[in-house]
Amino acid sequence: MAIHRCCVSFFLVSLLVPFVCAEIQFTKIRRDDRPIIPFDEFGFTHTGHLELNVSGIQLSSPNPNIDMSKVGFILCTRDAWMEVLLQLEDGYIDCPLNSDFIKLVLELKSLNGESSFNTVFQETNADQYTLVFANCLDRVKVSMDVRSAMYNLDGKEKRRDYLSAGKTILPKVYFLLALVYFILAGIWVYVLYIKRLTVFRIHFFMMAVVFLKAFNLLCEAEDMSYIKRTGSAHGWDVLFYIFSFLKGVMLFTLIVLIGTGWSFLKPYLQDKEKKVLMTVIPLQVIANVAQVVIDETGPFGHDWIVWKQVFLLVDVICCCAVLFPIVWSIKNLREAAKTDGKAAVNLMKLTLFRQYYIVVICYIYFTRVVVYALETITSYRYVWTSVVAGEIATLVFYLFTGYKFRPEPHNPYFVLDDEEEEAAVDQMKLEDQFEL
Repeated sequence: MAIHRCCVSFFLVSLLVPFVCAEIQFTKIRRDDRPIIPFDEFGFTHTGHLELNVSGIQLSSPNPNIDMSKVGFILCTRDAWMEVLLQLEDGYIDCPLNSDFIKLVLELKSLNGESSFNTVFQETNADQYTLVFANCLDRVKVSMDVRSAMYNLDGKEKRRDYLSAGKTILPKVYFLLALVYFILAGIWVYVLYIKRLTVFRIHFFMMAVVFLKAFNLLCEAEDMSYIKRTGSAHGWDVLFYIFSFLKGVMLFTLIVLIGTGWSFLKPYLQDKEKKVLMTVIPLQVIANVAQVVIDETGPFGHDWIVWKQVFLLVDVICCCAVLFPIVWSIKNLREAAKTDGKAAVNLMKLTLFRQYYIVVICYIYFTRVVVYALETITSYRYVWTSVVAGEIATLVFYLFTGYKFRPEPHNPYFVLDDEEEEAAVDQMKLEDQFEL
């Protein structure tokens, strides 16, 4: 049964892929024959409201006696949707609109032939709900313009809060984190100044990454703050996407450069290391484009799941690619420790890169797997905890990288002897000749 299969798909997506944070959404549906069209997911308190404005409703069926009770909008929780699936499978119902486990917002039957409606639905049962359009008519396409706004009334003044119950604290969290990163950036600038005689180019690159992270968090704080108050980002989302793109590209590039030992182990990149960079940077561009599409279209888009899968795949490839240069450096240092007579220095460098390799793996695993698991299993009221966990892990990773690779005059990791410098010059000359 098509309706049953679509309901199963929607349930799996709702479990595996968190929806975008709700705000005022404007959606255009054009000749869509999907039985289930999910819109936003939102965590309501006992003062939850849904404003739904729909216009230009058109059905492709010419039959004037069509059963409009099988088309409408509903609210449902994930647990309720599981019960709806069981009812459909057992044949107890033939349409989600007939289930006792959903909250019926409006059936098109009640419009009496009108092509538009405005309604305000109040939800006093605190829970996380998804706004869904159900079309149980066989081979009937629907076109309409939908404006949806979900919010909670906050405090005694009953101000509208357009952020989900579990995300309403995030503007403050992001602002505090941005402040922390600006302080860290200031400390790093001071360190580079007092240690300027032993500063490498990689240290300025690290400074740029910290500043970009700080600006990214600041823009995200302002973005969510405006959404919380007004339901719209007022352009801050554009700045957020720009800094998020720059931060993502720079961070992965930094990990690759540190992993290769560029600027402090050797002032050049080998061909295979350049290929890694040329792979990671375009993939990060694709990942950021996918993220923008995911955030801006929402789950109602036909290709939303495809873009989500593209983003996850590209992210996994990038995370795997940045590990190769670190493995190559570990291998080279291990061989050098056995052959060149400078075993003590190379052993210390080898220990550092082993530590960095482990930390990078832990960082990737925690931010991609553990944080996602927390977001999935945590109650909707505490979704912010997964964000805090991910940001703390990122902060620890930045602190570890900055501390271990800080500029120090007696740091053995930054010692380049005459032989290494001559080898670097010879390598660069060979590469220049090869290019010519």
